[in-house]
Amino acid sequence: MALGSQFLKSSQPEGLNLPETLPTLAPSDNGGRQARLEAIKATVHSRLLEFLDMAQLETMAEDLVAREIRQVADHLLEEVPESLSIEEKQRLIQDLEFEVLGLGPLEPLLKDPTISDILVNRYDQVYIERHGKLEKTAVRFRDNGHLLKIIKKIVSNVGRRLDEDNPLVDARLPDGSRVNAVIPPLTLDGPSLSIRRFAVQRPTLEDLIAKGSLTPEIGEVLKALAVAKLNIIVSGGTGSGKTTMLNVLSSFIPKDERLITIEDSAELQLQQEHVVRMETRPANLDGRGEITQRDLVRNSLRMRPDRIIIGEVRGPEVIDMFQAMNTGHEGSMTTIHANSAREALMRLETMIQLSGIKITEKAMRQMISSSLNVIIQLARLSDGSRRLISLSEITGMESGIISMQDIFVFKRQSVDGNQKVIGQYVATGVRPRFAERCQVFGVPLPDKIFDPPPRVY
Repeated sequence: MALGSQFLKSSQPEGLNLPETLPTLAPSDNGGRQARLEAIKATVHSRLLEFLDMAQLETMAEDLVAREIRQVADHLLEEVPESLSIEEKQRLIQDLEFEVLGLGPLEPLLKDPTISDILVNRYDQVYIERHGKLEKTAVRFRDNGHLLKIIKKIVSNVGRRLDEDNPLVDARLPDGSRVNAVIPPLTLDGPSLSIRRFAVQRPTLEDLIAKGSLTPEIGEVLKALAVAKLNIIVSGGTGSGKTTMLNVLSSFIPKDERLITIEDSAELQLQQEHVVRMETRPANLDGRGEITQRDLVRNSLRMRPDRIIIGEVRGPEVIDMFQAMNTGHEGSMTTIHANSAREALMRLETMIQLSGIKITEKAMRQMISSSLNVIIQLARLSDGSRRLISLSEITGMESGIISMQDIFVFKRQSVDGNQKVIGQYVATGVRPRFAERCQVFGVPLPDKIFDPPPRVY
């Protein structure tokens, strides 16, 4: 081989010819030709790994590594007995680079900033979400084994494992994108992979206002809530923008406060400097070593936090979170999966009951009402847009029930010819109790913000 490079193994395998069993390409039969191109790519990929010194590659700059991979791949493809078009050869070289350096067929999707979700149902069925709408792609993996190999590559990079004993896993990509994978026997058609993309540019409050997700007046209130150290829970369904809202709220926290973040899979992108980020850990092969969110919340209380921010509350850690909110850690925030503010309260009650502590219903609701101040409800509407649909204040207990009042709501009116939801944000006319606290913290809220719209007779 006429290639001399520090990236190649000193003892290179002899015989660069591809196996005689490699399928012959036919000029016609597009489906069959594509299958044979995939076979060539798989074989060349295997040979490529035999030649490259992967340990050496890991120490070099990515652009140099990519150039070396393209050079070796080009040389190997020259030995394919069948003729390849320029386009086919370029595509194969690009795919081989993705296989070695990245996540194979997923790489082009991960480089597209307009894609928010990548959903792999099986090796030959890949969907994406773009601008709130799902669409099927032409992307496919070679087979289920190829897909499983890519999934294990993702999982191993963050110290997680995926096998028959642990067929479910949550992980993340280096850029922070959230990953969930499920493999047989839980899935019947092969491995399944879901990727929630990480926003390269962190949305700001101004971005949300520009998109119509909320109004400038609501934005002013949100900023005051964060500064005034009110305990906030962001509620919403899957993909409604809860993490984005949590990031926006956290951007208003004063820079001199110490923040502790706790997540199952790290996603938060806090802009403060004084932040300690913690992530849960699953059990090892022996079933030991698991660190839960509850463990981390308890430990965070010994770390002198000003505020504790939990990515999503979903279990017994809710008890420790409420205790933190009531013992000097005001201004703490979290998210919860729920379709309404009232449903969020019901879910919190269920979580407390699941924690195993013995507590009366009245005491449980008193704990919730004395801990939380505000519930921000988000939703993804039928047109794919994400909106704040209500901002509610918890005011205490009344007749054994947690009392709550809406401050702002989004009233849906109709849909236009493009199926876009038409509606408007309205203030309910209620001046919230937290307005006085905001005044004390130097972020006064004008009374006119809470004035209801004039009636039309």
